[in-house]
Amino acid sequence: MIKPLRPDDPATLGDYQLTGRLGSGGMGSVFLGLAPDGRRVAIKMGRAEHMDEAEFRGRFRSEVTRSRQVPPLATAAVLDADADHDPPYLVVEFVDGPNLAALVRDQGPLAGATLHRTATGLATALTAIHGAGVIHRDLKPDNVLVAPDGVKVIDFGIAQAFDVTSRHTKPDRLVGTITYMAPERFDPVAGRSLTAAADVFAWGAVVAFAATGNTPFAGDSASAIAMRILSGTPDLTGLPGWLRPLVDRALTRDPARRPTARELLDALLRGEQPVDPVPAKKWKWNFFGRR
Repeated sequence: MIKPLRPDDPATLGDYQLTGRLGSGGMGSVFLGLAPDGRRVAIKMGRAEHMDEAEFRGRFRSEVTRSRQVPPLATAAVLDADADHDPPYLVVEFVDGPNLAALVRDQGPLAGATLHRTATGLATALTAIHGAGVIHRDLKPDNVLVAPDGVKVIDFGIAQAFDVTSRHTKPDRLVGTITYMAPERFDPVAGRSLTAAADVFAWGAVVAFAATGNTPFAGDSASAIAMRILSGTPDLTGLPGWLRPLVDRALTRDPARRPTARELLDALLRGEQPVDPVPAKKWKWNFFGRR
């Protein structure tokens, strides 16, 4: 949903005119803007109150770097960025559609071919992200935009490289959304780096949410959710049979036993592709009877 600009929001950032608000988060606010050529874009602006903090600006630079590394295959394409601007900003393509969390909340769980396209689109995005040597680390329904041409994964604010050495993306720092975190994020093994398998776990949790409207590791508190992820079993009630084996494998606690994103994609493309349920025919009545 596009909201009006607030009185203290800037009117422009660089060469871009700001026209509305799309959302906000820990790293900053996201605006709808107009590029010099007139096309609509999404602009992420870093929080002004943190711009004097070296770590915060470093994280923003890292987001720009990771976003540019990833090809625009089911991800929002990076159009421009200026990490030295005050405040810094990142410009990506505007995706005209709701996020997955809002879509499921407003219209209910996905099914049939729509669910298959969503699961496949997310696997495609992770294949591209991991192929670029990046781990997203915060795949969740809020970071999945649903556009007419498919899903787009956004927000590389806490992404890291496979061979991370930056102090801004330490693998032992607990950042992200607990509900979709892999168990190794809570209980790291000494000397073992985080791998792309953490994103595959998140894929399983996000797809389960899309299919059922519920998270597979629900709990009354953050600690209860973490405990269920570490030692419980996922609740996959309502998940269709054609999808359950893949989600089960993705949510395996041992990261070494999870499929890769490419293996998920191949399995989805090879397997039976369901169709959307056909709504019951509604009879129309006229003077001569129903037709």
